[in-house]
Amino acid sequence: MTQHIQTALITGASRGLGLALAQALAHHGWRLIITARGTDELARIQQSLSRTTTVVAVAGDVGDPRHLQTLGIVARDLGGLDAVVNNAGILGPSPQPTLLNYPLGVLHDVFHINTIAPLGVLQAVHAQLKPNPIVINISSDAGVEAYPGWGGYGASKAALEQLSAVLSSENPDWRVYWVDPGDMRTQMHQEAFPNEDISDRELPESSVPGLLTLLSGHLPSGRYRARALAEPAVA
Repeated sequence: MTQHIQTALITGASRGLGLALAQALAHHGWRLIITARGTDELARIQQSLSRTTTVVAVAGDVGDPRHLQTLGIVARDLGGLDAVVNNAGILGPSPQPTLLNYPLGVLHDVFHINTIAPLGVLQAVHAQLKPNPIVINISSDAGVEAYPGWGGYGASKAALEQLSAVLSSENPDWRVYWVDPGDMRTQMHQEAFPNEDISDRELPESSVPGLLTLLSGHLPSGRYRARALAEPAVA
């Protein structure tokens, strides 16, 4: 019997958690569609991961409808998707302002990329989803906790979590996960604390085993903390 080769779309795959997950899935034999805004960096990652598996890199902005349309075409040409990981996101101003000082135009952009774009990705590729697909929307503890200075970003993630919950109820055959990866030593986190040493934070790789558990297991739709999940025995 021919083994089914799984295919995943990962947004924001050029660095941080998206890159770490792409590397892990490539190691486990998944075919990948990776996307991010940085063309050169994405091409370099494609070249590296292509030594292990099939990788299609599509540079672009998830907030651009034309880019989303392209992702749908690429997914169709690869024979469909088993999983979509909405990892792309933006922080907003650095350092983070209080809500009363938050530029409303920037807040619009934060919601567009962090909340609306993930739904746009799913709308663009949903016709290419295989039966019982997995959707992972990367969220944050800022979406459930009231941290001063994190109102804009946190509100966008709270909206993403509610969107995810409704999506799961509307599509009971899907497994929809909204996932808090925990604080990570990433460029975005450094931008949130521009004058602080964040070397005590975990590297993004520490959150990957939990994501692999969701991608390889059969946990019900819901909210999960990546580092609270056990690493799968087989992925």
